[in-house]
Amino acid sequence: MNDDDRAPALFHALDSLPGPHHLEYPDGFDRAGARLRAARLRDRLTQDFGRSCRLDEGIQDASFSFSLDIPAEATRAGVPIAVRLSNYGDLAVVTTPEPGSHDDLDDAVREGALSEADRDRITAALSDLGYRLVAPRLLHRPYDGVTWLVDEGHATWWTRFFDHL
Repeated sequence: MNDDDRAPALFHALDSLPGPHHLEYPDGFDRAGARLRAARLRDRLTQDFGRSCRLDEGIQDASFSFSLDIPAEATRAGVPIAVRLSNYGDLAVVTTPEPGSHDDLDDAVREGALSEADRDRITAALSDLGYRLVAPRLLHRPYDGVTWLVDEGHATWWTRFFDHL
């Protein structure tokens, strides 16, 4: 079974977690712990890429709390890379250079927006720190979950787990 087959069940399970009405995070979300892990990811990618990576931790009113930017000059393809860390299920998404640019990291490599070496650095760091990498194409499917977002008509799984609400 591949990610395309497993993603809907995972998304629906995370979507059904008990949580506050505002949907930003589920009950029991450990923001301090998530921040420490995000800082470890920033430090790891800074070391792996040889350039300072920026961690944005001032995100509010969103289903993600942290975004990490790898500068273009640090990447072999010369394209900036962003990593968003969801408040749900340790999900992470990598975009080059913006959401929807590529279906997944393999697509970004084929189109020259990401080198294989950079893809491997990022996926290894995420895996080593316990994040679940999700392909953007899976997140841009229409949202069909259990929250009020379903009534919005234009919401996607990206909206639910990686966007401002």
